Amino acid sequence: MPKPLISVQFQPQHGDYDDLRRQVVAGEELGIDVVYTWDHFFPLFGDPEDKHFECWTTLASLAEVTERVQLGPLVGCNSYRNPNLLADMARTVDHISGGRVVLGIGSGWFERDYNDYGYEFGTARSRLADLERDLPILKARLAALDPAPQGSMPIMIGGGGEKVTLRLATEYADIWHYFWSPEYLRKNEVLNEWCRKLDRDPGSISRSTGIDSSTTEPTKEMESLYEVTMGIEGPHWDLAPVREWLEWRDALPDD
Repeated sequence: MPKPLISVQFQPQHGDYDDLRRQVVAGEELGIDVVYTWDHFFPLFGDPEDKHFECWTTLASLAEVTERVQLGPLVGCNSYRNPNLLADMARTVDHISGGRVVLGIGSGWFERDYNDYGYEFGTARSRLADLERDLPILKARLAALDPAPQGSMPIMIGGGGEKVTLRLATEYADIWHYFWSPEYLRKNEVLNEWCRKLDRDPGSISRSTGIDSSTTEPTKEMESLYEVTMGIEGPHWDLAPVREWLEWRDALPDD
């Protein structure tokens, strides 16, 4: 079994872009596997009026200054872009990066983004319905684009809703992401059950989790995951906790 990928969500808040870029490059040199950002328009914590940068334009720039790490949103908000446009944007960044994009997507939840940028917030149910409508459009556009994505561009679906989100992950995702908690393993089994219902091999969906590095310790169960992700925020994007998780990964036995 391969060792888990160690991924970092560089939260694009409270700092300057030059410092963010510098730390992403340092993180790649340190040995992280995937660089994520998030898809919001304002800080999620700390000073809500502080500095913040947009997701996909940030990723396009980071694609130019990195060489090895995969890149993507963890996760993108379906509501903010027409699915045809999103497919084209992701494909373009994929070519800029040489085929390293992970296309993360979810239904959205941060009401201030919607209100301040003029999107209809709706309800959790309506946003999930929109995601269900748009996922096949997204995949169809990806299949039609010329040139096609350069890499495999796996689709990551984030969320733990057992009736809709996990079903959509079964139908469309290459990677499923959910935050580490006592619920994670149970949600994982619900995803496996959806795979049985819809006749999909559960092993064809990679399992990813997000952790709070200040409160979470490695567990035996994490060793079998595809990916472990932690978030770090500006203005300094401190890589110290990332080093600890890289040491944990590197100490795991090789196959």
